[in-house]
Formats: sequence, C-alpha cells, structure tokens
Amino acid sequence: MSITRGDVVDLGRGLYAWLPPKRGWGLANCGLLVSPRGALWIDTPYDDVLAGQFLAESTKRLPDGVHVDRVIVTHANGDHFWGAGVLPDAEIIVTREAREHIHYDPTPKQQHALVTAGGPATPLGGYLSQHFGPFDWSQTEPVVPTTYFTGELELTLGEYPVRISSLPPAHTTGDLMVHLPAQDAVFTGDIIFSSTPGQPGDHPVHWAGPLSNVIAACERVLDTGAETVVPGHGPILDRAGVRDHIVYLEYVRERAHAFHTAGIPAVEAARRVIGEVRYPELGLPERLVVTIGSEYRQLDGTELPGVLQVMTEVAEVAQELERPDGPARPTER
Repeated sequence: MSITRGDVVDLGRGLYAWLPPKRGWGLANCGLLVSPRGALWIDTPYDDVLAGQFLAESTKRLPDGVHVDRVIVTHANGDHFWGAGVLPDAEIIVTREAREHIHYDPTPKQQHALVTAGGPATPLGGYLSQHFGPFDWSQTEPVVPTTYFTGELELTLGEYPVRISSLPPAHTTGDLMVHLPAQDAVFTGDIIFSSTPGQPGDHPVHWAGPLSNVIAACERVLDTGAETVVPGHGPILDRAGVRDHIVYLEYVRERAHAFHTAGIPAVEAARRVIGEVRYPELGLPERLVVTIGSEYRQLDGTELPGVLQVMTEVAEVAQELERPDGPARPTER
C-alpha cells in the first residue's frame, strides 16, 4: 500500500489514520474509529484549522446519525490535544498522570503570543516563528479532559474493543497507547516518531524519559502482536519498523550515557551526536537537545527546566547548524 502525507488511510473495519500533509513540529497523526453506534478520535490536530479539516474528513466517513463523541488523547502535548475544541461535547480521555504535563506546557493563547511576539531578533523568536508560526491558537481555549484513568481502560465501540494502556514516563509524563485488536493496529502517540526508506521523518523529541522507558514502551507495542503501528508522527509502520526504531533509541541512549560518563555537558553531547550523522535521513536534529537533556536529568536526578529554557537551547543549536562552521547537518532527503 502506497501512503503519502495528507492521506486519510483506510486501515480496515472502520479504522482510519489521518496523516498531515508534511512533516515538522506539531504535525501529528490522528485516528478515527467508526461504528454504526458511534465514533471516536485518537488524538487531534494542533489548531482549529487543522482540526476542522480532520473533522470534515471524519464526517465523510460517518454513518447517518453518528457523531464523533469521544477523544482518546495519547499525551498532553498540544499538537495531539488542542484540536479537541472543535468537538465541544465530546468525552476527552487521558491518563491521570497527563495532568502534570498539561500544567507544564503554556496554554494555547500563551503559545500564540510567544510565537507571534518573538520575531527573528533572537534564536528562539526566529525558531518559534519558523516552526510554529503557521498555526493559529489566537481563539483557542484550553482543553479540559473529562475522563481520567490509571493503568488499563477497555472500551467498546459497537463491536470493536478499544484497549487503552497508560505507560510509565517516556515521551511525557502521562503517555498512553491504544490497541485495536479487531483492526490488528496500535496507535502509539509520541512513543514512536517514525521514518521509512521511502518516507523520511524527523528526530524524536522526548521530554520525560528515561529512554529505557521509551524502549520498553516500544516493546509493549510489539507485545500486542499488532501488525499495523500508527506512530505519533511519521509514516505508518509494520513490526520491523518498530524494531528499527528501537535500534535508533538504543543508539541515542548509548551515546548519551557515554558522554555523560565523560563529563560532557548535555547540550554539547547533543551537538556531538548530531555531528556523528548516524541517521542522516532524519530532520530537525536539534531536537536531540531535548531528548539527551532529558536522559541527563534522569541520570542526575534533576528536574525538567522551563519549556522556554529548553527551546532556547534547541533554537541556538539549530542556528549553529545553519553556519558553515557549525556541527554537521544531516542532508535533507
């Protein structure tokens, strides 16, 4: 099956995946499950414009009298969460632990102000404008979950079981995965950022960690036995693709631990991993600043700093990558 970005992919038995038209920060995959008795979303797009597009595509596939009345949110990053406002009456399901990350991120309107007010005068302002400027949260109110759970939650949509599993801190505090056994599929959220030879993706970005938890979550995806894996970002994978992703995570973990043992600061360690150009097909290598920084904090037992501090470091490394004398930039493909 040939799948391109921007497609609504029919995965069979009422299950669809919505793939954004391009890759980059904030462009998440979403799911739609339809039955004669109801419909639900798995994650939402980032802003009301994209969410409206997903809703229009969803509506085309709904039986008469059926509405999307439930949203399962794999984690509390806005790019999987804030679009739920286009479904004001829907039940919104998250893990109890996700509340911690909701309070860590800025609100939609705060983020809109940061992006529009920054401008190119500073590395952070230029970076936010470039990567987040296309989104519009000027009228977006914070989304309030309606259902919290701990551990495992099993729902039924018509004849289809929906198995939701909370995960230890990995991409964020409060991750979950959704297993759809009748469709032989799993939606992983940002436990997995995928890439395939024909469809390159971007480097993962993990805010919580440790990477051992991310790897263990990937193993749990495989343990479901599902053949179709829809990651939080990037192309749809088979089981071999998940195993390849684990190899990537193990590489980043090994290098982070080696540099930590050598006393190399986290941001410099990220620069050195970027310079190794081990995965040249992956874009946004500056996101390794976040992931390696998270791994260092797990090793040191320190707290996650403010998101603006982290993103300032990301922006500064991205600016360095644009200079001829900066760290090696992976080639774009």
